[in-house]
Amino acid sequence: MPDVDTPRKIALVTGGGTGIGKATALRLAATGAHVIITGRRAAALDTAVAEIEANGLSAQAIVNDVTDLDAVADLHGRILAEHGRLDIAFNNAGYRETRADLCDQTFDTYARVFDTNVRGILACLHHQIAAMRAQGAGAIVVNASVSGMRNPNPGFALYSASKAAVISMARSAAMEEAQHGVRINVVAPGRVVTDMIMEPGIDLDAVAATLPLRRMGTPEEVAEAVHWLTSDAAAYVVGHVLCVDGGFMAS
Repeated sequence: MPDVDTPRKIALVTGGGTGIGKATALRLAATGAHVIITGRRAAALDTAVAEIEANGLSAQAIVNDVTDLDAVADLHGRILAEHGRLDIAFNNAGYRETRADLCDQTFDTYARVFDTNVRGILACLHHQIAAMRAQGAGAIVVNASVSGMRNPNPGFALYSASKAAVISMARSAAMEEAQHGVRINVVAPGRVVTDMIMEPGIDLDAVAATLPLRRMGTPEEVAEAVHWLTSDAAAYVVGHVLCVDGGFMAS
C-alpha cells in the first residue's frame, strides 16, 4: 500500500475482466492504485473487483464497450469527475477473428476487429492523453501482439494487421506526448494462455515446443511488464515495444 503522504494513483484497465487485463488490474492494485476495470461483461468485472477487494485493495467496475465512442467519452469523463485525475491507463480490450484465410473473411469481421483493436484504442488514447496532458504526467500502455510485428498465425491476417496499426499509432503518439510528460509504450505478448488463444483443437504443448523457453506465457508475466512500463522505474522509456514472448521474436 502507498505511504500515508503518497496520493493514491488512479489506473484504468480496459478489457479487465479476464486474462491479461485481470492480471494487470490485480498487479496495479497491489501497488496501492485504485483500479477502474472496464469491459463488456459485468459478471467478469465484478469477479475481478471482488478478488482485488478481498485482498484489502481498491477497485471498481464499469461496464463499457470501446467500440461505442460515446460510452468511451462518458467513461473518461466519469473517471475525472469522480477521481480528478488519471495516472495510468492500460488499453487492453481486443478482439481476434475466427481463423480463416483472408479471402474467406468478411468485411463485417474486418469492421469488428478494427473497431475494437484500432478505433477503440484511438478513442481511449484521445481522452487519456487530454487528461494526462492537463495534469502534466501519466503513463499509458497499449496491448498489441507479436503478431503485429511478425505474423506467426496464418488465418489471423486481420488481427495481425490491426496490431501492426496500433503499434504504429501508439509509437507516433509517444513521440508527440513525451514533451508533455505523458509516456506511451506498447506491450506485445506472444504465446500467452488466455481465452483468446484457446481455439478448438489447439495443442498447447506443441505450441510451447516451438518457443525458446519451451513453455507458454502467463497473464501474470505480461502484467509484470505492464506494471514496469507504467512505473517510475521506466521513467526514461518512451515509444518502446516490449515483447513478452518467451523468445519468439528472437528465434
